[in-house]
Amino acid sequence: MPKVFLITGTSTGFGHDLVQEVLDRGDIAIATARKPSVLKFDKITENNYVALELDVTNLQSIKTAFSKAIERFGRIDVVVNNAGYGLTGCFEEYTDEQIRMQMEVNFFGLVNVTREAMTVMRTQNPSGGVIQQVTSVGGQRGSACFSMYAASKWAVEGFTESLSKEVKPEWGIKFTCIEPGGFRTNWAGTSMAFTDRHPAYDHLDAKAAMIARNGSQPGDPKKAAKAFYDLAVMENPPLRILLGTDAYPAILAKLQGEIENFKKYEQLSLSTDVE
Repeated sequence: MPKVFLITGTSTGFGHDLVQEVLDRGDIAIATARKPSVLKFDKITENNYVALELDVTNLQSIKTAFSKAIERFGRIDVVVNNAGYGLTGCFEEYTDEQIRMQMEVNFFGLVNVTREAMTVMRTQNPSGGVIQQVTSVGGQRGSACFSMYAASKWAVEGFTESLSKEVKPEWGIKFTCIEPGGFRTNWAGTSMAFTDRHPAYDHLDAKAAMIARNGSQPGDPKKAAKAFYDLAVMENPPLRILLGTDAYPAILAKLQGEIENFKKYEQLSLSTDVE
């Protein structure tokens, strides 16, 4: 039986390429976007594809999209929380509006989609499904000029790990945080939001760095889409996985550094119990 995928943020990048991968593999794609009329894919039929409006910052929009998806295909097997964007700049440059919108899209929007997905997967017959959260190496490692982006992705990581410990095994709901490194999507281009410069931070120019990097990242989005798909159809997908030849060594080195740091202060860490 073909699997039914509901994917957010499918206008460009990972989301767009994943929809095409799902169709190419003979499964069913529910492509969602704020403007579904702009979506274009190959190999679509009435039986394997529908484009739906879904704005992750609008709870009713989420509920309506899920309702239409169930009405059309009867169930949802995989939900991919891909919608999101990067806010780049030094922390003191961020406005309150920018901070709240970054969290609204990258975290609270994902939370609301996840809630709807879990309800569907828990109650459909047979129950079960996979929820993929597209996070980032920024969900494991902080970087200059990405404090709020990292905050949103770290929040997703902790949220998802906790959820994975709440579900009953018999529900068959699996979670995977997918942590890409640099890929040649629009993330560092037209999809990125930049702050106005603060004179105290003239030693950092996030916008120039991102413009210089855009288009030269090592990752191929189409290959990432294949990895997303392969993870989605695994019997026991991992809770976390890194994607990219830049992400993998960087996070392993970071984790090794954390181990060394914790061991360095082991005596102090273990000195706080009641006598």
